[in-house]
Amino acid sequence: MKVVVQRSKYSKVEVGGKLVNEIPAGLVLLVGFTEGDSEKEIKQLAKKIANLRIFDDENGVMNKSILEVGGKVLSISQFTLYGDATKGNRPSYIKALNGKEAIKLYEMFNEELNKYVETLPGIFGADMQVSILNDGPITILLEA
Repeated sequence: MKVVVQRSKYSKVEVGGKLVNEIPAGLVLLVGFTEGDSEKEIKQLAKKIANLRIFDDENGVMNKSILEVGGKVLSISQFTLYGDATKGNRPSYIKALNGKEAIKLYEMFNEELNKYVETLPGIFGADMQVSILNDGPITILLEA
């Protein structure tokens, strides 16, 4: 499981020109799954993300989590995180989990993270347009 975590001032996801979800401030997550991912990895990364100290404290030091500063999470399924372009110029996505299994894990992940912080999803498998106003910019890659 891979998750790209981005601190955001404002973000939204649209499908077909229609707004699906938006957050005023918080975290945008790009989430991908691979063979062998399970509830164990989901719980581990959900807890890590909720407690990740990447928000500024009163001294301007990244020392606070989203739980302390408030905000929401916009969670976007992203199978391309498992793209492998080591051979040639066209990435292979063979390491990405198939959609039928990945959607189950994606929904489980969003439910688990929602136990900590309000989590709004994109639409799994859709052609989404994601607008992210990255704050900092702060971008962290997590793997389990």
